[in-house]
Amino acid sequence: MSRTPSALAGIALVIAAVACFATLDTTTKFVSASVPLLMALWFRYFFQALATTAAVLPARGLSVLRTAHPKFQCLRGMLLLLSSLFAFLSLKYMPVGEFTAIGAIVPLLITLLAATALGEKVSTLRWLLVLGGFAGTLIIIRPGGDDFNWALLLPLGMVATNTGFQVLTSRLAKTEDPITMHLYTGWVGTLLASLALPFVWASLPSWSLWGWLVLMGVAATVGHFMLILAYQKAPAATLTPYLYAQIAFAMVGGWIAFSHVPDGWSMVGMAMIAVCGAVGAWLTARESRALAQFSVQPAES
Repeated sequence: MSRTPSALAGIALVIAAVACFATLDTTTKFVSASVPLLMALWFRYFFQALATTAAVLPARGLSVLRTAHPKFQCLRGMLLLLSSLFAFLSLKYMPVGEFTAIGAIVPLLITLLAATALGEKVSTLRWLLVLGGFAGTLIIIRPGGDDFNWALLLPLGMVATNTGFQVLTSRLAKTEDPITMHLYTGWVGTLLASLALPFVWASLPSWSLWGWLVLMGVAATVGHFMLILAYQKAPAATLTPYLYAQIAFAMVGGWIAFSHVPDGWSMVGMAMIAVCGAVGAWLTARESRALAQFSVQPAES
């Protein structure tokens, strides 16, 4: 089936967004060797909050801050900050590609959550995809192997907090303006990270590090804006499979910046996660199309 120009634009925006996120992760790993993590985390959120406010506030005014769920907006911002903290810690100790692949099991974990906590019916194929994604994660981490260390478990903290963030986002998106959500995310993260800033601030040994911090902020801000625009162009079911392109971008970033090439087993684990996630997204797209076709069928007289 041919894709509409709007859907193609959404796909292009998603691919550009995940390229930005891979750039963010690669730069974060590079910066973490010289900049305190909490200081880098604060700068990343402050830049995003400031840039978003400067772009949105003149056009929308203070009405863009209006929300029916301020507590949930704050909780969402806190969850994303915790997810970012786990991500920054993970990238300090492990390669970018492998980290990105583990993070890609979030949609599969949401499927598991839907079945256990929300009581939704999940097909046998989806259960197999969830198990395949977790098997891929175990192959990358390899607990008990010679290369295993406890730092490899840090991405699982990122996965857990990001899953909560995604579930809450899906609930709020039904009634809240996405730009409002984006603003709250940036400022809640900035304010919480600011609490630790006086204790971690350090003079940077090189002015070039400020440039890398700016690149982190630009990559995060542009990536999130592109993602918002993408979801305005096409439904999530159409776009989700293309999110897994971030694994490939992350592998390229790790190779360019750190000359790192995943070993054979890591490649197997990354491929398993990407395939299981992409098939799961395809199933969601197929189910969404079937539901849409069913809903437009004329009622029998």
